[in-house]
Amino acid sequence: MPNINIMLVDDEERFLLTTKKLLERKGYKVETASSGMAALDKLKNHSIQVVILDVKMPGMDGITTLKKIKRAFPLIEVIMLTGHGTVESAVEGVKLGAANYLIKPADIDDISQKIQEAFEKRQTISTQTDKRKAYFKKLKIRLGLGLMAAFMLPYAVFFAYFQFQFSATLKNTGRLNLEALSNSQKNTIDLFLQERVVNIFSLFHSLDFSLNPSQDKMHNFLRDLRQVNDAFIDVGFLNTQGVQTGYAGPFPYLKDKDYSDENWFKTLLNQERHYYISNIYHGFRDKPHFTIAVRQIIDGNPFIMRSTLDPDKFYMFLRSINHGKEVEASLINKEGLYQIVDPDRGELLGKSEYIPPATTQSGVMEINENGYAILIGYAWLKETPWALIIRQPLNIAHAKMYQSRRIMTISLAIVFFGIAVGIWFANSRMIDHARVMVEKKDELRHQLFHASKLASVGELATGVAHEINNPLAIIVATSGVVRDMLNPEFNLNPSPEEIIKEIDTIDSAAFRARTITRQLLAFGRKSESKLAPCNVNQVLDEVMGGLKEREFMVADIEIIRDYDPGLPEIMLDHDQIRQVFLNLINNAGDAISGSGKITITTTRNDPDIQIMIKDTGKGMSAEQLNEIFNPFFTTKEVGKGTGLGLSVSLNIVEALGGVIDVQSSQGVGSSFIISLPIHRV
Repeated sequence: MPNINIMLVDDEERFLLTTKKLLERKGYKVETASSGMAALDKLKNHSIQVVILDVKMPGMDGITTLKKIKRAFPLIEVIMLTGHGTVESAVEGVKLGAANYLIKPADIDDISQKIQEAFEKRQTISTQTDKRKAYFKKLKIRLGLGLMAAFMLPYAVFFAYFQFQFSATLKNTGRLNLEALSNSQKNTIDLFLQERVVNIFSLFHSLDFSLNPSQDKMHNFLRDLRQVNDAFIDVGFLNTQGVQTGYAGPFPYLKDKDYSDENWFKTLLNQERHYYISNIYHGFRDKPHFTIAVRQIIDGNPFIMRSTLDPDKFYMFLRSINHGKEVEASLINKEGLYQIVDPDRGELLGKSEYIPPATTQSGVMEINENGYAILIGYAWLKETPWALIIRQPLNIAHAKMYQSRRIMTISLAIVFFGIAVGIWFANSRMIDHARVMVEKKDELRHQLFHASKLASVGELATGVAHEINNPLAIIVATSGVVRDMLNPEFNLNPSPEEIIKEIDTIDSAAFRARTITRQLLAFGRKSESKLAPCNVNQVLDEVMGGLKEREFMVADIEIIRDYDPGLPEIMLDHDQIRQVFLNLINNAGDAISGSGKITITTTRNDPDIQIMIKDTGKGMSAEQLNEIFNPFFTTKEVGKGTGLGLSVSLNIVEALGGVIDVQSSQGVGSSFIISLPIHRV
């Protein structure tokens, strides 16, 4: 006995006390209330599964209380309790959602049975509700994810493609920009050096130039050069032998120095070009500097005017042309030695970690330095074998573009999130609406079930009255005839033979009434089936064996057996399933007028066994098919059927976990297909 909490609601105190004690003895936990209002108040504070509610109470009657209970506590099952005079009210309560009704005085076993049925119904509904909620929850998640994938996957693919193309385009654009910047600055540096060469050349053409310049003239030369550009450190004049015969600058000891063994001097004399720009070197002054020297042929002899430039001033010039570019520039020679470099990067004549290829005039490389991607642009100068190296971190090179992409990505993410939320919200509303519709459909189905149950009860009562009244009327009429036969006034033949004929009529009517009552008992019986392993083929042979088969032979009805020999044994009530087969086979025979065939087929159609009983009889109309399982409905002639055989058969098959399907066409015949589960759940 499950732990069921119930509430008795009745205005009769004696009934409450007595019924409470009896139910508590059966293991129920019982609360009581003497009115509808008291019941509603107690239901707020107690966990109640089943309420037994009196229909007729002072103040708030049972029907009104039922409505309020169903509105406030829809999960509570209600059983209406009524006297004989208020059965109509109890039926109305069932229509409003009550699980059942009891008529006073009700036996305690009947009350207990109704409580158990109501509780099991509620458990079934709760289980179905939980399963439905779990199903719709899974459906909501799956459908929501599916919809988001369907709607957003194309956008995600497009966004991924955009990111890929953006990165590729960004890199390519960055390379092109850096290469263009390298070439532009290379041209600027070449122009700077060319201007310095011209500045020095102009000294040969000054008015006070002579092959033996005085010190004052040399100072004037240096002053003129510095006015043009302050990168000039000093100026010197070398004769044909390479001796610096004139000098002005911060290193006076360089005057009369012999430069004939210096590389730059030898190169300048031997090359076609009339000027030379040296690499950074220390020379006689032992300080890093580079020299620009120009050659002038005078009277067939080469004379040289040279000047040194300050690398620091040259570096400042290099920085000035990079203003606002957020790049780091340096100059290296073919050996990779720094000619101009940021002090934070290296030192003059230090070794560069990157040497561009000498085979291409300009280009861009990407390297990884301390985990950061670095773009390096390079361009070889025309005026001197130096390479301009421009370094720019990738994140700086594309900072604005990265910022634009971040803004775009965040915007798209917000849009995607909004779309996802919108899809999820719309999907949730749709699924919730579908769940509510299913729940309303189930509720309507339950209401229709109640209505059909009440209708069946009414039809059953009407049918019972009609079917029982007929034999009773025959008995009454026949007994009146016997009475008249024994009355001399009517002058009837009272011989024993005539009286026995009338008694036989009474016996026939009585037996007919007994048959109806037995079938009614079978129709309403709810006892547990006695299950045992059964072979369906053997049960059918038992039904058709002996007298029944000979009966069909006499009626010129051929029996065709088409059994599946591999059918497994299944759990059945042998007597009940035999009764079902007998009812259907008898009906098949009654449907055939004259000669015909009855085909009995058994097949295994996992997870069921199917038994088909097919006849070549008169068949049924669509209207008849809708009525054949209703109690007392029959297509047979009057007196040949009670109309309970199919109702009883349907109850038996459904109790065994099976179903009955019917196919019929007028003038062709009917087929009854029974499906029984191989394994009962």
